[in-house]
Amino acid sequence: MKTDSGSNILKSIASGYSLPPLSVAAIKLIQLASDDTSSADDLARVIDKDPALAVRLLKLANNAFFRSTSPVSTLKQAIVRIGFNQLRIMALSLSLRETFPMGKEGGMDYEKFWRSSLYRALLAKSLAQHLKFCNPEEAFAAGLIHEIGLIILFDLLIKGKDDDFIIDVAHLKRTLADEKDRYGIDHRQAGEAALRFWKFPDEMIACQSLYGNEALLEDAPPLARVCEIARRLSQTLFQHSKGLDPVFLEADRTFGIEQDVINDALSNTFQEVQAIAEGLRVELNRERDLLGILEKANQTLSQISEKLAAAQVIEKKKQLPSLDSLTAESDPVVQTLQAVAHEIRNPLLAVGGFARKLSEVLDPSSDGGKYATIILKEATRLENAFSEMTQKMCIVKGSGLKA
Repeated sequence: MKTDSGSNILKSIASGYSLPPLSVAAIKLIQLASDDTSSADDLARVIDKDPALAVRLLKLANNAFFRSTSPVSTLKQAIVRIGFNQLRIMALSLSLRETFPMGKEGGMDYEKFWRSSLYRALLAKSLAQHLKFCNPEEAFAAGLIHEIGLIILFDLLIKGKDDDFIIDVAHLKRTLADEKDRYGIDHRQAGEAALRFWKFPDEMIACQSLYGNEALLEDAPPLARVCEIARRLSQTLFQHSKGLDPVFLEADRTFGIEQDVINDALSNTFQEVQAIAEGLRVELNRERDLLGILEKANQTLSQISEKLAAAQVIEKKKQLPSLDSLTAESDPVVQTLQAVAHEIRNPLLAVGGFARKLSEVLDPSSDGGKYATIILKEATRLENAFSEMTQKMCIVKGSGLKA
């Protein structure tokens, strides 16, 4: 019964029934941007009829998103800078943002939804720039609407009803399963159907059906892979329990992304997020979010410090080897120290590199800049202690090998 109901809802969404309407300008831009005979003047005349859209597109064209030092003052200039196809995607994304409210209603925190969506979008854009997998602006838009089906599903089936369903995209696979069990469809299916009706590009639609490890397979579309790793990175900003280092390790393991790329992505995101948020009318507190992730970095350093201290206690208990012990036994102490070193090295390098990158771009007098400097000093101290421990470990191990 639920399956039948879910199927009917999907058909309803696919036909546009019960979906919130996009702006008339956005719909017209879809048609014009796909027409080879259209000119920048044609698009400018359409956008000019939607003052709110015009202002936001001008803001986007003039901020760091498009990496240009010369400002634009007209819609035609903004259109040329953004590009026809990217303008169509941006207009659709901006219109979607305007379609849904801010604030909280029932179990839906719209403010948190758009805040996390914006961070995910900027991370996707930065990753696309570094990895050269796909167009950065397209990655931004795909990241922004990655979970759009969540608020569509909420509006259609949950809002205004006595429903205790907990919305939690941090545990995506479990949430999707719970949605399907309760409503017959999940929010990714709803998002896919809606994006098809709104005529989003096929590459973006494909990102809806691919998630989790499936989205990271080598044969997965590049845009889907970028969006998935951006989704996981953005969770680091909003999950209190998740540390910083697991994300670096996962990015390296699943994507082969070096730590410097992740550091740059996070740093660029915090530099751009305020300006982009104003253009999208998304309420956020950059300093609060920045301090939150710095606190995660600090927690990781505290854990590393505890492991180093424990390793040094083990090292001090090590007695000088006798001739008998050198030949008669493998050294469990050295093996223990090697295991500790393995757990310490990668997270220490990751957090240290992140702190260095932030200390280079943040105002030293700001709260974030001061905190980054403190973390960098602690990371440097721990790196020196780690280096000293591993050198001693090599000496002990080397003496055993000589025997």
